[in-house]
Amino acid sequence: MRPLHLQRYLITGLLTIIPLWVTVTVFGFVLRLLAGIGAPVVEGALRALHGVAPGWAARLEQGWVNSILALVATLLLLYLVGWLANRVLGRQILNRFDALMERIPMVRTIYDGTKKLTAIMQKKPAGTQRVVLVEFPQPGMRAIGFVTSTLRERETGREMVAVFVPTTPNPTGGYLEIVPLDHVTPTDWTVDQAMAFIISGGAAAPDNLPPSASGGLRGGAIPHAML
Repeated sequence: MRPLHLQRYLITGLLTIIPLWVTVTVFGFVLRLLAGIGAPVVEGALRALHGVAPGWAARLEQGWVNSILALVATLLLLYLVGWLANRVLGRQILNRFDALMERIPMVRTIYDGTKKLTAIMQKKPAGTQRVVLVEFPQPGMRAIGFVTSTLRERETGREMVAVFVPTTPNPTGGYLEIVPLDHVTPTDWTVDQAMAFIISGGAAAPDNLPPSASGGLRGGAIPHAML
């Protein structure tokens, strides 16, 4: 086999395997995260099972079985929370839990901030979209961001926006940028389109890209979708 053919086949194989690798990596991260949530529940159940059926407990303590049980426990817990959140009694319980978290100084800041961010990401605003482009990490380069709030400089009165810029391919981490409103380029992308673009490393790109950020959001009005 000639070196040119070898190089071509290696590149073709690499480009073929990358989507599968990204999918497995992201999916594996999510599964490990979910299994980690349910692990304490499974460990407690296995300790209780040791006193009743030690043989079954020993079988269930195998690594892969334990991970599956933890994942199932987490999914059941998420389903239960979702079911409660859609019931009057469940909403009352969640409201009391929120009030309890608000009374804990350090926890209150993290909990309230995370809750607001997840609420913002779940919204589907009309008009100007929440998905924007910002110059990051340096001028001339643009990154996808999500507008989370609007602010105003006290001295100049200039309007600013807080933009969360997620990382690729794991969008759970990222950077928080505070930039002038007129330096932000609005897009017509949905949150789902933006997340697919980020997770795929740019492979799942929407058809159109907005013009340069020099157009930005001009004028003094703040779009309702960004409030």
